[in-house]
Amino acid sequence: MMRGLLALVLLLPGPAVPATADVQSAAEFNVRDYGATGNGSTNDDDAIDRAVNAASAAPGGIVVFPPGNYRARTIHLKSNVTIRLDSGATVRAAGSGMDAPETNPYDDYQDFGHSHFNNSLFVGRNVSNVHFDGAGTIDGDGNLATSNSPPAGAGNKAIALIECANVSLTGITIRRGGHFMALLNGCHDVLIDNLKTVYAENGVRDGVNLINSWNVTLQNSRIEASDDAVALKSDFALGHTYTSRNVRVRNTTIYSHENNAMQFGSETCGSFRDIRFDDITVLGAGKAGIGMVSMDGAIIEDVRYTGISLTKTTTPVFMKIGERRRCPGSPPAGRIRDITLTNVTGTGLTAPEPSGTTGGPELTSTITGLPAVDIGPGITLDGVKLTVPGGHPASDANRVPAEFPTTYPPRDYGTRPAFGIWSRHVQGLSVKGEMRVDENDDRPAFIVDDGSDIRLDVTAQRGSGSAYDVGVSGIQGYAVTGADTSGGALRVRATNSTPVPGNPVSLYGEAEAAVTAPMQVQPDPAASGGSYVSVAPGNNSQAAAPSTGHATLAFTVPGPGSFKVWARVIAPTTSDDSFWVRADGGAWTSWNNIPPGTSWHWAPLPVTYDLSAGAHTVTFAYREDGARLDRVAISSDPSFTPSDGPAPPSTRYEAEEATIARGVVESDHAGFTGTGFVNGDNAAGPYVEWTVTAARAGTATLAVRHANGTAVNRPMAVSVNGGPPVTVNFPGTGAWTTWANATLSAQLGAGANTVRATSTTANGGPNLDHLAVTGP
Repeated sequence: MMRGLLALVLLLPGPAVPATADVQSAAEFNVRDYGATGNGSTNDDDAIDRAVNAASAAPGGIVVFPPGNYRARTIHLKSNVTIRLDSGATVRAAGSGMDAPETNPYDDYQDFGHSHFNNSLFVGRNVSNVHFDGAGTIDGDGNLATSNSPPAGAGNKAIALIECANVSLTGITIRRGGHFMALLNGCHDVLIDNLKTVYAENGVRDGVNLINSWNVTLQNSRIEASDDAVALKSDFALGHTYTSRNVRVRNTTIYSHENNAMQFGSETCGSFRDIRFDDITVLGAGKAGIGMVSMDGAIIEDVRYTGISLTKTTTPVFMKIGERRRCPGSPPAGRIRDITLTNVTGTGLTAPEPSGTTGGPELTSTITGLPAVDIGPGITLDGVKLTVPGGHPASDANRVPAEFPTTYPPRDYGTRPAFGIWSRHVQGLSVKGEMRVDENDDRPAFIVDDGSDIRLDVTAQRGSGSAYDVGVSGIQGYAVTGADTSGGALRVRATNSTPVPGNPVSLYGEAEAAVTAPMQVQPDPAASGGSYVSVAPGNNSQAAAPSTGHATLAFTVPGPGSFKVWARVIAPTTSDDSFWVRADGGAWTSWNNIPPGTSWHWAPLPVTYDLSAGAHTVTFAYREDGARLDRVAISSDPSFTPSDGPAPPSTRYEAEEATIARGVVESDHAGFTGTGFVNGDNAAGPYVEWTVTAARAGTATLAVRHANGTAVNRPMAVSVNGGPPVTVNFPGTGAWTTWANATLSAQLGAGANTVRATSTTANGGPNLDHLAVTGP
């Protein structure tokens, strides 16, 4: 009866953040008073245990470690104790003599490190009100094993806490923690605040593992490891599981040099719900930045990621349902559902370190279930903006990765057929965001195979040789809206799929996409793509339908509907102008009475086309010369009002990567992009010259990001391709850490161009950060 009552009490909700010790009123127990030497060679653990026992009996005493190096074998934690590591105090693991690992009848369900706890530097089992505090360090000192088979007498964890309550780790640093820096299994009401874990090659695997735990807050910390940095797991080492719930990870920097930054699993016997990750900076992940696998029957649900920044991450997002069945009863596949990612950004996603441990071959974000078990519903990515390395040929779009039901690393699937997100066996997937590449990639941005209720509202960069932007196969109910990065309509390849019934479709296309003479493309920074289409004077077809001079736009319609046509135009003449328009090579319709004006505006055409799902064209020709055509929209939504669309994308060229004459690269003033900025000599003549690539000839906008901490203007002469220089003023910005943009327009040629900024006075130029080029 008592055992059942205890189980009931443990399931009652507790506070999200436990109370910490009252350090002002509690009695202090200095470990030196109990015989500790702090000399770094004598084993002090017996003395430390005596201090722990005394503090626990107080109760609520503080075990004080003054400055020194305290060599220790296993230290045994008791209830109602605070471990205070003062600045300059380090507890170092002994190389031998650690407690032997306890026997565990449930060894078969997880690896050795998860199954055994006694062989740790600090160990606490069934204790409560235990706190670590201070500015000192716990250091495995290279003596804590990282393998699954540690030698006899060796430990493999810095801190192990098993079925504990009201625990906190605040302020301390953990170095070289062995297999786990901190492993908590079956604990609740836990606060981890301002914890720092330090990566040391061959000295650590996992950072913080929260296993079968609930009411946990991890915040304001830096967690760095070689293996999983922050992991939520549910193994069977205790002989039972708890639901992991009410876990909050926020305002924290996370770095995994070889594996996953934020990870669910792979041990997933128990379920997870009500988990939040907020304001997280991921500095690296050799596997996944955001990783989630259910391999052993767990249900993972109600998980939210908000404000996540990813860099040096091999796989930005990886979600998978597997069927490893490594839990009692060989459970069938679990579920992953109700997962939301909001405002997740990723840049510089593969940048290998010298050792090659982070980065490596890029792997596309992946969301996949099993042939018999879909992932979802409720998989939502909102405001997810990823810039991936790219560089793949169109032939990679034909790859069909195998199923891997019993393994979980992202690398299993190899190169994915899409560069942005590849998804398979999924229901209820919604994606809003942007997918771009650093290097041209001819795979589509998205591929979704086998599923239902798929909704994509995205901006996707298009490879120069890509056949389509979005591929759906075997999807019952899909809707695709958005545009490519030039504002053109997304091209959808649908196979054995049906669109969402009644879902309105709105698509855009640039007029300059396909033009035949005498139609011509002209530059204009105010046009959405940096240029527009006009007809050479004297070439018109006033009386009859035209036979030459067309601008043809291609649209791929995801579902049938009645589509109205809009055009963004200017008629810079003194009288009305006119077009001819037709769909799919059909009959021409005259569009008359375009009023004159000098500003771009959207005008509805007096035509509506009934279009089936699939590829279509809308073609324009001029009845009268003079009018200009920028872009076109078609929509099956009666309430649709076209917009000017996304701003043309800009390309950034760092100053420190340019040609520098009489200047140095520095990084002592914060706020710069890239790796630094250029500080030129205080003289006339120093310059920075960028090589800029333009997809086509035309007018571009150049923005020079700079800082001038003086009150004196520092003008520079900016020349393009050696042409006549233009003087650009760079007045004071208020401080050397305050950066601003100076902009100008310039004509670029197709291909490589040079842009040189040369100081013209004895004061020299400002500090130069980068050049951003928009258009043509």
